Amino acid sequence: MEERKPHRKVRTGTVVSDKMDKTVVVRVMRYDEHPLYGKRIVRAQKYTAHDENNECRTGDLVTIGESRPLSKNKRWTLLEIVRRAPVFDSVEENGEEA
Repeated sequence: MEERKPHRKVRTGTVVSDKMDKTVVVRVMRYDEHPLYGKRIVRAQKYTAHDENNECRTGDLVTIGESRPLSKNKRWTLLEIVRRAPVFDSVEENGEEA
């Protein structure tokens, strides 16, 4: 008989913070419809996810998956980086201020 793996939830969102070691905060946006008026409302939720190699930067579009509890708030792990955020040169290198 085959062993069945439990269905894990997967979310796609934007990295909001990467200041912690091996941890990123990911904001996931979803759309709800107002029950009476029918207008679509944007709702956001933040997830704390495990980033083993510290490879994410703020602004990256990432996919996270549900996992076992890793700490008090961390229950998600980084699965892949879908799109990297653009990196801008700092002003100090050019010697000019904007």
